[in-house]
Order: sequence, then C-alpha cells, then structure tokens
Amino acid sequence: MNTVNLVKPAQSEKAPAQSGAPAMNFASKSVPRHLARGAIGFGLIIGSIALVPVAGPATLLAAPLALIAFRGCPTCWMVGLAQTISRGRLERQCVDGVCTLTKAHPATDAAHGPAADSDVPAASR
Repeated sequence: MNTVNLVKPAQSEKAPAQSGAPAMNFASKSVPRHLARGAIGFGLIIGSIALVPVAGPATLLAAPLALIAFRGCPTCWMVGLAQTISRGRLERQCVDGVCTLTKAHPATDAAHGPAADSDVPAASR
C-alpha cells in the first residue's frame, strides 16, 4: 500500500500588507531633523578634508562617520529629503501598468487628518 503525505506544505510567513505606498527608506520624521542630519554629514566631510593640513591625515577618519548621518551616501540623503518633503503630499497611482504621481487627496492624507472645509467654522462642522 502506498501512503501519501497529506500534510499541507509549509507556507512562508505572511507578507506584510501592501498599502500601495512606496517604502520610505530614507525619509526622516521631519524636514528640520533631516536638514540637521545633512548639516552633520556635510560638516563631517568638509571638516575632515579641511583639517588635513592642520591635524594630519588622521582627520580623514571622521569622513566615514558622515555615512551614518547620511544613512548611506549624500545621494541617499537627497533622496530622503525629497521623500520627507513630499510625504503625504503625493501619491502614486498605477493603472494598466502605467504609474503616475498625483497630488494626494486631503481626505486620504493621514498626516493631517480628514479634510476640512476652510469656509465652514469649526463649531458648525
């Protein structure tokens, strides 16, 4: 007699729910915080190069610390700046394999809550 294994094959872990929004890998919580990270990163790079004549080549060891502030490279920092600024203001819409960026609808803007009519006083809403 041939026995067949009727056990269900192991399934991979559940994938996180896709919200349709691209991952914000490089964005910061706020624009001032992101600009501060940039100032630290660029300051470390410029300072380490500028101090070579004064303190010697050991100052170049500070330059790699800028990679921590940039979360990668200066280009990564600039991508993060664009993501931080546009967070909640743009949304990607894909129809039939063609994706476009459009202005987010105020009602779906999670950062600012539901849309409010500016003409209507708050007491009558």
